[in-house]
Amino acid sequence: MKRQIIEIEIRAEDVPLFDSLVARYGEGDPSKFLTYAIQKVNADRIRTKLQLLQEEAREDMGGKVFNSDETLQMIKATQRRP
Repeated sequence: MKRQIIEIEIRAEDVPLFDSLVARYGEGDPSKFLTYAIQKVNADRIRTKLQLLQEEAREDMGGKVFNSDETLQMIKATQRRP
């Protein structure tokens, strides 16, 4: 995997917290910590998008929540259509 060195700047008062987080989540390696942080933030972003899609779908369905059997019936009905 190609890597690139970047320079970041944090406030002096955040250094102890950063060091603590690097120790816990990056095994003492700032690069590992930043990789973890990027993945975590991206997962949160995706989770938020999915939650918004769920809310939109619930609104479209008038708040109706379908159980497993109803969902399977709708899938089967859709598959039978030409």
